Amino acid sequence: MKRNCIATLLLLAVLAFAGLVACGGGEETTTTAAPVTTAPPSTTETAGGGTETSGPPSTTAEPVTFLVGGTFALTGAYAEDCAAVLAGFEDYVKWVNENKIVAPWYPDKRVPDNVTYELKWGDDALSPDKCLTIYEDFKSQGMLVQRVTGSPEGMALKDLLIKDMIGATSQSMSPAYLMPPGNIFTTAPIYTDQMAAIAEWFLDNWKDTSRKPRVAYLTADSTLGRNIVIPEMRAYLEKIGFEFVGEQYVPMVPTAPPTTQLAWLKKNKVDLAVGVMINAGSQPTIKEAVRLGMGPHLDYKITFGFANPAHLHIFVRDMGETGDGVVVSGDVCAQDADVDGIKFANMLQDTYRPDKRNDNVMYLDGIIEGMIQVEALRLAYLAAGGAKLTSEDVLKKGFWQIKDFDTGGLLVTKLTFGEGDPQGVDQVRLQQAQGGKIVELGAYPLRNILPAAK
Repeated sequence: MKRNCIATLLLLAVLAFAGLVACGGGEETTTTAAPVTTAPPSTTETAGGGTETSGPPSTTAEPVTFLVGGTFALTGAYAEDCAAVLAGFEDYVKWVNENKIVAPWYPDKRVPDNVTYELKWGDDALSPDKCLTIYEDFKSQGMLVQRVTGSPEGMALKDLLIKDMIGATSQSMSPAYLMPPGNIFTTAPIYTDQMAAIAEWFLDNWKDTSRKPRVAYLTADSTLGRNIVIPEMRAYLEKIGFEFVGEQYVPMVPTAPPTTQLAWLKKNKVDLAVGVMINAGSQPTIKEAVRLGMGPHLDYKITFGFANPAHLHIFVRDMGETGDGVVVSGDVCAQDADVDGIKFANMLQDTYRPDKRNDNVMYLDGIIEGMIQVEALRLAYLAAGGAKLTSEDVLKKGFWQIKDFDTGGLLVTKLTFGEGDPQGVDQVRLQQAQGGKIVELGAYPLRNILPAAK
């Protein structure tokens, strides 16, 4: 009897202790976090008419930070432009983190609530060696995307980006990026196609039926300027009806007016001079040309056409009517254009830098590159169902899947990328300085003028 009572008391004690633990009693408890739930991916139709795979519910997913950005030449000839690109990147990344959509006109392109983007940047000073050092540093930190400033850095990185399967955006449009195609995704046509568009426009307006117009290169004495100096470019100009005269080179940043080069154009009776220059080269060149009476409306009739690094937005602002007649190809829309992209850019500046606005047109490039990097990472993350990403995922499930991507009218066409197709636009916008303003001349198709395989 006594033994039964003791057993009963022990049983009651055990049950009481179990009940105490179950109710959370005691000074120390052990808990197990609920596992992250993952809903099966679903497919929805996007505003662009395509489909998009959604990932796990962002309310239960672990926080994820993706690094964006890359190298910027904040020292040297590109410093002013690259500072503007960086400013555009900075403001755009802040806005995306706060609003969780890719752009105001894309409410369906939502960024998961658990995803944050962090901007990383380094000054490559237009040096391929510095660019490579920054690239390796950022890659070691887990950056799955990159950006490229100029052609020399792009060529230094091209093979590495292919090997590492990393996608990159760029403000440079070297034809070599497409021969063979790599992972540098462009936001404007390659420079040779930009020259072709200017040449075709010129021919459309050529009135002298007694002879062929004479064309020459007047281009920067740099990797940038020499991008167009390939046999295929000359062959195309001759094929469509030009007499090719030769080439002249101007220092990237001239230390003296290029009088000799312009006199050569006069001597050789050139009607159209085309090239790739930044504003530090194009502005003094045109000032000297005007002094020598050279221009479509001056004594010696000649038209000057430059690729997009000459940016009419900056050129016209600085030159006024002195620059009238100059044509620039492949650039973004005018900064006062009535398009969603300009409204967005103005809102970003009003929000994040109301007292220190950056009016350089390359601020728009920073927004565009930022949008592409963010969208590539977003698409890849959703396609992977929230799983940890690799650079290969971002390349194949991100960059390659960007189709009909609208930049709000900043670019002349929507962007479409794919495997073996890193050139996003399919037309070349042409603009001309007229009366101290930017006038749209229309757009021409790409001609795919590439250097022959070696």
